[in-house]
Amino acid sequence: MDIGTGLVALAAGLCMGIGAIGPAIGEGNAVGKALEGMARQPEAASMLRTNMIIGCAVTETTGLYSLLISILIILLF
Repeated sequence: MDIGTGLVALAAGLCMGIGAIGPAIGEGNAVGKALEGMARQPEAASMLRTNMIIGCAVTETTGLYSLLISILIILLF
């Protein structure tokens, strides 16, 4: 194993490490606020749940893009 292979693995790991922090924080914050809203107004729980799931799906795309890029880094180099 040469230095290039190690650097490629390091780049892929950093891509996933940095790319996964944002969605994790964003989804945690969104779910926490949605639960807080559901506790305050139970009648709005359906709307809050729907919006939370859509927001989490959009937020998760950032993590999926970083996974795709890290896989491409490993396969192309």
